Amino acid sequence: MNIYILRHASAGLRRANPIVDRKRPLDKEGKRQCLQLAHVLNAMKLQFDVVISSPLKRSMQTASLVGTETGYEAPIVASAALAPDATFDQFQALLREYAEFENVLVVGHNPNLTGFLGSLLVPASASSAISMDGRGGLAPVRLRKGSLARLNMTRGPATLQWLLDQRTVRSLYASSTDRSRRKTSRK
Repeated sequence: MNIYILRHASAGLRRANPIVDRKRPLDKEGKRQCLQLAHVLNAMKLQFDVVISSPLKRSMQTASLVGTETGYEAPIVASAALAPDATFDQFQALLREYAEFENVLVVGHNPNLTGFLGSLLVPASASSAISMDGRGGLAPVRLRKGSLARLNMTRGPATLQWLLDQRTVRSLYASSTDRSRRKTSRK
């Protein structure tokens, strides 16, 4: 099973009122980030069997834009296991529920997505024996807005196969859409 962990794209500044913040949409930059990421994923010929998102608006929009642009046609599954207040146990239950799928895209929020990612890479049994930077054994991974990590969960603990930071996505997108004509000699 390949798990693709995507942090929602840019959605502007956090609102003070949590009820209003739940409805905060992607901003113009966030929509651009989603389309660029989808373009890169299409170039990599990636497709998802299931797309699961936090029920908050910015995550659902991110999942919808990336899913639609990569050819995903089924409904997006909203799950509280990806909400900002979700626990790792809820996240693990979600992964078990969708274990029969090969490529699973999950879209959520920080700081819990980064914590989930670190906990998958360094299981609890190993984290008690290992301490990295006083963080309780979690693998220190930085997941910026609009960044995507691919983990393989075939055997044992998860293996981080790659991480596409939004800056890398922007560069890949720019280099793949460069339409300048090649210079030709006029001799």
